[in-house]
Amino acid sequence: MADSRITKAGAVLATATLLAFGTGAVGAADPAPGSRVTASSEGFALDGQHWWPTGFNAYQLATNWSVNWGCGAMVDLGSYFSSLPPHSLTRFNLFQALAINRFTGQLDFGPIDAVFAAAEAHDQMVIPVLAPQDGACEDDVFKGRQWYVDGWQTMTPGAPRTLMSFQDWMHTAVDRYKNSSSLAAWELVGEPETSTCTDAACSWWTRSCGPDAAQVLRDFFDDAGAELRARDPRTLITAGFTGGGQCGTQGDEYQFVGASPYVDVVQYHDYGADAVPLPGDQWNGLGRRLEQAQALGKPLLMGEIGELAGSCGDLDDRAAHITTKLTGQRDAGAAGALFWAFVPDPRPTECTYDVGPDDPLWDVVEQFGSLGTGTAPGAY
Repeated sequence: MADSRITKAGAVLATATLLAFGTGAVGAADPAPGSRVTASSEGFALDGQHWWPTGFNAYQLATNWSVNWGCGAMVDLGSYFSSLPPHSLTRFNLFQALAINRFTGQLDFGPIDAVFAAAEAHDQMVIPVLAPQDGACEDDVFKGRQWYVDGWQTMTPGAPRTLMSFQDWMHTAVDRYKNSSSLAAWELVGEPETSTCTDAACSWWTRSCGPDAAQVLRDFFDDAGAELRARDPRTLITAGFTGGGQCGTQGDEYQFVGASPYVDVVQYHDYGADAVPLPGDQWNGLGRRLEQAQALGKPLLMGEIGELAGSCGDLDDRAAHITTKLTGQRDAGAAGALFWAFVPDPRPTECTYDVGPDDPLWDVVEQFGSLGTGTAPGAY
């Protein structure tokens, strides 16, 4: 996912299409009391205190080459979580492939268990992402429209690095980790979209978007979200929207899908607008997404903020740009921010989104993250 970001950025195209969906706020199927993290239109609360979370996407935390196929380099989990400022937030891959022992072909939760254990030991919070849209680090198959219709409920015979359907994997993962004290929210699919593939590679420039794309995506969140909430009544569910006009969430569709009673938190992913707090246009830009989140009465998390650096940019300049960006986004109503992406092995001679252990962005995480300042938002 990290290395594909450069080419993937071209797929984040804004669109001027506005469709006639109802956009009024819809009450959530409220999480039951008992979770450490709650949410409302005013933002997040952690343990009853107002929380503006910051942290990293650290997609490769569950990589363990002695067990699974991995997703990037192995991470010293204790070092990572202990280095974060207190009460930080980390979004990571909890993909089925990372729970399969590549030598035995059987389920092996050891590497993922270790992630939760390390987070709990250092009282840090996490958002596990249960599947990738593009198939990276899993089966390498892009999830098209039909997957969201019913493919998520079926197992494809012979599919690589999978032992069960997404539906069964969701049940398995949620049942195993729902009582973790470090669990902030669940994310069903990272950057979901309901495009229809027209070539074998499902190249973004050849995909089509049908007229029912938003309804298909909304139905998925309604149905899969209801199943998740039935198994874990307390924990928030976040929709990992890219937010820039992808198929199924263009214009007013974003609010229509986000109004699912099983979406508690919406997202926006911010790339390619260095030092610009509110990127994008009037239809699919961040300013519009913040308005829609407010209308829904749900917080908007900046789920990914990335800027290229290394051979193509100075790390201090990147930190300054993102400081400018976060100042404006926080003032405009964003509820928290996660940077793309922590890696233990940054590549300073290449142009990447890598954030290494000594990157100045760690200081930005500490500068903006806060707990207990202001009035705790009322949880719905």
